[in-house]
Amino acid sequence: MTTAIDTTIDNKGQIAIPPALRSQLGLLPGTAVQLEIVGSTLQLRRKRAPGRGKQLIAALQGKATRSTHTDEMMQLTRGDE
Repeated sequence: MTTAIDTTIDNKGQIAIPPALRSQLGLLPGTAVQLEIVGSTLQLRRKRAPGRGKQLIAALQGKATRSTHTDEMMQLTRGDE
């Protein structure tokens, strides 16, 4: 299904997405979108949220408080002295 609606770019370089299109696509305020140039066309699509694993890795990345080698970590987790 193709829907075409004319709109104008304002002096800030912004465009308003008409309510009918926002509703049809489920675009709410704060929805992250991705813009892509394909030939001479600008495509807008909802940005996919990262998977749970990627979110966890991003949250933990750089949080280590000290440099621990694998052998030391194994000793700590096993309770070996």
